[in-house]
Amino acid sequence: MKVKSEQFGSIAVIELKGKIMGGPDATLFRDELKKSLDSGITRVVVDLGKVDWMNSSGLGILIGGLTTVRNAGGEMKLARVTDKIKSLLMITKLVQVFNSYDSVESAIASFSE
Repeated sequence: MKVKSEQFGSIAVIELKGKIMGGPDATLFRDELKKSLDSGITRVVVDLGKVDWMNSSGLGILIGGLTTVRNAGGEMKLARVTDKIKSLLMITKLVQVFNSYDSVESAIASFSE
């Protein structure tokens, strides 16, 4: 998995790419989240548009990230969720936990609503 982070005003966009399978992936994601939170950014969009595959550990990474951000008083949203991941979220009922958007722009805009 590769991680790239950008900042749009007071919102961090973390782009994940490749396969998300736990282990070192969890550390990469957690470190990137921590950087944003440490710099005072508590609104996060996770861009999943370039994720090929995710297993249950990958879902755990997202849940852990959501918990971390909420504990810091913030909110985390998902953007560009692929059909494969969408079906995983449906099966596990996590669609009720995560706010998902079709584009990064709409996820960013949702913070001002």
